[in-house]
Amino acid sequence: MSWQLVAREPLAIQIHLATVIPSFFLGTWLIFFSRKGSEYHRIFGSIYLLLMTITAVTATFIRSLNPGHLSWIHIFVPITLFGVSSAIWRIRRKDVKGHRAAMLGVYFGGLIIAGSLTFYPGRLMYRLFFG
Repeated sequence: MSWQLVAREPLAIQIHLATVIPSFFLGTWLIFFSRKGSEYHRIFGSIYLLLMTITAVTATFIRSLNPGHLSWIHIFVPITLFGVSSAIWRIRRKDVKGHRAAMLGVYFGGLIIAGSLTFYPGRLMYRLFFG
């Protein structure tokens, strides 16, 4: 794995990676291991949502698949931003089931599915992990 590849990429990609990598680990912990409703869950959940928002926003500046234009993978940007805002809105209204559904959507849609697509041969993550 050569992090020099990342250093040569545009700033938007570097920021994107700097937010998406901790989002993956934090999201995994929040969904599968944290005690829901605890103070830690609320604090780290807020950090997670901030990281996911930055991840989604920086994704709009990544245009390597379709230079100068958005590509099909950018569909995950509004999906993620909607999921983040929906999760906040629902938990403030004490709709725990709706909050959980929104958070699962952000995690699996914005991180797992979109993240899996970045490992397609030739893309940065593929080159980073598999040479």
